[in-house]
Amino acid sequence: MRIGLLTEGSYPDAAGESHAWCDRLVRGLTGHDFEVYALSTDARQEARPRTALPEHVRLVRRAPLWGDFPSGHRRAAEERKGRSPGRRERRRFAERFGDLVTAFATVPDGGGPAGDPPSAPDTSVTWKADRFATGLYGLADLAREQGGLPALLHSESAVRILEAVCHGLRALPAAQGAQVNDLLAVTDRLELALRPLSLDWYGDRHTPGLGGVDLCHATSGGAAALPGLLAKRFFGTPLLVTEYGVRLREHYLARAAAPLSVPVRALLAAFQGALAAETYAQAALITPGNTHARRWQERCGADRARLRTVYPGMDAAPFAAVADAAPDDSKTLVWVGTVEPAKDLIALLHAFAEVRKAEPAATLRIIGGTGRDPRTPGYLAHCRALAAQLFPDEAADARTVGENPVSFEEIGSPDVPAVADAYASGAVVVLSSVIEGFPRSLVEAMFCGRATVSTDAGAVCEVIGGTGLVVPPRNPRALAEACTALLADPDRRARLGAAARARALELFTVEQNIAAFRGIYLELISHAPASPAACRTQDAHGVPRPFARPAESHVPGRWAATGTATRAVTAPAGRTPSWAASGAGRPAAVPAAASGEAGGEGAVREVGQAVRRDDSASHQAWPVRGREQW
Repeated sequence: MRIGLLTEGSYPDAAGESHAWCDRLVRGLTGHDFEVYALSTDARQEARPRTALPEHVRLVRRAPLWGDFPSGHRRAAEERKGRSPGRRERRRFAERFGDLVTAFATVPDGGGPAGDPPSAPDTSVTWKADRFATGLYGLADLAREQGGLPALLHSESAVRILEAVCHGLRALPAAQGAQVNDLLAVTDRLELALRPLSLDWYGDRHTPGLGGVDLCHATSGGAAALPGLLAKRFFGTPLLVTEYGVRLREHYLARAAAPLSVPVRALLAAFQGALAAETYAQAALITPGNTHARRWQERCGADRARLRTVYPGMDAAPFAAVADAAPDDSKTLVWVGTVEPAKDLIALLHAFAEVRKAEPAATLRIIGGTGRDPRTPGYLAHCRALAAQLFPDEAADARTVGENPVSFEEIGSPDVPAVADAYASGAVVVLSSVIEGFPRSLVEAMFCGRATVSTDAGAVCEVIGGTGLVVPPRNPRALAEACTALLADPDRRARLGAAARARALELFTVEQNIAAFRGIYLELISHAPASPAACRTQDAHGVPRPFARPAESHVPGRWAATGTATRAVTAPAGRTPSWAASGAGRPAAVPAAASGEAGGEGAVREVGQAVRRDDSASHQAWPVRGREQW
């Protein structure tokens, strides 16, 4: 089938874990064709060198969520319409934009004149969701007819509509004091967030675009899911949403650190919340990466029946050569990750001061680089200063140079050439975060067979599953006691490390992830028999062909070898659908030697058995529903 992969700030041009996961998914599912629709988030992403993509990635289309509206899409919009918005279009925009803003920027109170939201809490939520959908899809229809919305979203009319709502009786309390500069900032960011509505990615069933895909797979919520919402509205294409980090949560954290006024933060957060609720309502299936993300999605209105946990696949091969356990006399604690305030290295350093009282020979290696957070360099400098204050350089005797028991290192240095070397050097791996999503460093430590001590943040308890020690966050004393207990007990470390490696290899590998999505793709398309591809592709008799290539084209083995005599075989009525024939209006050709006296019937039966065997094998690799409690 043909998959429309929708990304934001990641695949195929950006680096990072999201890019790596998308690349592994695409390369693992060679039986499908992919079209990538990528939204870039900054100029650095578009300036990166383009990487070679697999052959079954048939199309890549890009658009920026920064700067001015791209000229290529503007030219396409001008060709479609050829003139500026008229009075009728401006009136339609005012109505639909008013619906959108009213839905996310007001708090229903249950009273007032006709047309106000009803008083019951459940119906008020439904009213807001319906009005947001009316505004969003109304703007999408207008953008498709008019050729784009940037000019209208930057117009004085948009600012006045937002101002009227913010100064109304039911406006969000935090937005009631919005000034003109706040309103301008919000409309500017709304234009970027709604830019997918104005792109020329949709076309029709006869031109390249989302109208020709069988399934849309959004790799995150937010702007990346918007093209999928429109593809479902315009063409009925099913939408799959995968969130390994909940986009709404990331938005809250980013806005809290951004230099924005309170009204701007409140309005943008409300818009993102309404968009997340609409995305979850329209998705055929939502695949969170862990229970922590799943709880966020349920809180935002996602239907529990359409949630299915699929852990992100990680490559275990780089860690296979690491020894099962560190030497019994090792007293080294290792922390690996990105140095930032959420990792709470301050608490780790204070905990290590307590560890040194019980284990004077203990050392701590902090291995990691700095992220994009502008506060990171200052935070790293503060951690270095605290380490120097807590642990003055020590010398073994009067003739040696003193060394600090805490070291700050980076991956790629002579002592730590690869990330596997970082974990191999420690007896215990420590995670001290106060905020955490899916703890990738913890899974890497499990692949290496290391005992771990972690704080209870994000999906830590779900990932570790009893194969390590977990303590409360912001509790240096508990962290120190757990580390001391493992440093003093090599046998316990070995048992926990072995159990951790077995758990990681069972649940968190690339193979498990790819097998899960292979089954999900087939499941979703089986529930959408009248897919766009089926309506678009027909044989000579007008019978729909649901996929670009029939399923039999993936059956192992050869149907007809070069130089082998073949003969036409006609399957009995009702045995094989007409779209599975090898050519339009003519029967499939199979090797004559394979047919025998039974002819085509035996060949068709063999093919059916092969398909069933392949299907059963794929379902054995995919987790049963009873294990979704992870």
